[in-house]
Amino acid sequence: MNEKTPNSGNENGITNYWCRKIEKGIEINGDLNKPEWSNCEKSGRFVDMVTGEPGLFDTRSAALWDDENLYIAFWAEEPFVAATQKERDSIVFLENDLEVFIDGGDCYYELEVNALNTVYEVFFIWKDAYKKGCRFDVAEFDVFKEKAMTFGGDYDRSGESFWWGRNPRGLRWAFLDYDMPGLKTAVKVDGKINDPGHVDKGWTLEIAIPWKSMKWLANGKSLPPKEGDIWRIFLGRFQKMTPSGQEVQPHPAWVLSKHGVYDTHMPQCFPYIHFTNEIAK
Repeated sequence: MNEKTPNSGNENGITNYWCRKIEKGIEINGDLNKPEWSNCEKSGRFVDMVTGEPGLFDTRSAALWDDENLYIAFWAEEPFVAATQKERDSIVFLENDLEVFIDGGDCYYELEVNALNTVYEVFFIWKDAYKKGCRFDVAEFDVFKEKAMTFGGDYDRSGESFWWGRNPRGLRWAFLDYDMPGLKTAVKVDGKINDPGHVDKGWTLEIAIPWKSMKWLANGKSLPPKEGDIWRIFLGRFQKMTPSGQEVQPHPAWVLSKHGVYDTHMPQCFPYIHFTNEIAK
């Protein structure tokens, strides 16, 4: 373990991160000056999701775990911290946000948070895995719900992929009313949010997700994880930018591991998060 760096690539160019254990839980309040995060090994600087070039603003993340929770932290440089959406499940990526996706094989979970700590969550199940009598054929994932709909992927409006998206696996069911049980998030702004006359340093986000709530995502893995378990977890950021008053479209997307396409919904591109019982120093 010790010879591994916390953030490195493999032969496919996908980032690896080694997630170390802590002996007691973390109070989730957005303050990343706590010893657990101050001493934790951060990721490298996030890169453009398509090109792999360094993001304009510095963004880094880190992860820790104990027997109760997975903990994730983000440090986001931002000279003018801004957020307006306050209603839960507002589409916060239309402005600025930080994002976590967790792959579960036949499903995956999306979490987005803005600088007001507004949470947006969706649970996705691949359409080819959702069949009568399957493990997802339960009331929680009833496709006749008002807020269950099919989804093909991000920003794909061309040719033969118009209906199906870019992913070779095709469509997935999106459950917009899903809430991760026990999820905790907290934000801390180093500056004055929504004040364009003040130059800010940025904002931080702290997340705790209970292992017991990730049963749909475990895909045969232990909860909590065992030494050597590997999860695929996306860590990213979308940034609304308006140089000369004109909004850049699509918004710049900076991620821990590049996808090569402008689509966050590509689990085959998510970083490899390696869990180890080695105690974080």
